[in-house]
Amino acid sequence: MSLAIINYGAGNLRSVEKACEAAGVAAEITRDKNTIRGASGLILPGVGSFDSAIKELRALSLEGVIEEAIALGKPFLGICLGLQHLFEASEEGKEKGLAILPGAVKKFDFAGTPWSGQSVPHMGWNRLLIKRQAPILDGLEDGTTFYFAHSYYVIPKDEPVVATRTDYGLEFVSAVWKDNIYGIQFHPEKSGAAGLKVLKNFGKLCLK
Repeated sequence: MSLAIINYGAGNLRSVEKACEAAGVAAEITRDKNTIRGASGLILPGVGSFDSAIKELRALSLEGVIEEAIALGKPFLGICLGLQHLFEASEEGKEKGLAILPGAVKKFDFAGTPWSGQSVPHMGWNRLLIKRQAPILDGLEDGTTFYFAHSYYVIPKDEPVVATRTDYGLEFVSAVWKDNIYGIQFHPEKSGAAGLKVLKNFGKLCLK
């Protein structure tokens, strides 16, 4: 069975699908509930604003389908905004997140700090500092670089879910892992061979 790339209008759907194809992972862009239920794993990509994206997910009645799949133990990968939606709320808006993981999303704010010159959004290549060797990071070394493009970052309430951090003046959480739930702030579809490795590792988890 193929993976379901959940289609709620995010702008990077096709690039994620092409990256999965390059990684040898069968994946289909879909918003059909039965197709999502039948998939071996789910990918929730995302670019744009927190509120508009979560509203679209709910308008398509996909929130419950995602929760159901996760409860059944299917591997789930949230990318960028898809990671942020796993949490309870974001400073970017007023809508509630999926609240699958406890915690919130905060905007980078370097005012009054030694890093006040840091630009927001954080864009470009940066290193992962591995705190827990999540299965999607198999074969990747501490310090491997990935491509980021974001102004907000997650603050989990539970430290054990943190898989990686990244230094951008402050050390922010750049990947989480709990059971079958994976979330990454970076864009694997823009991160070359390392990004394809992450998608390949995720695909292998979906075959187990």
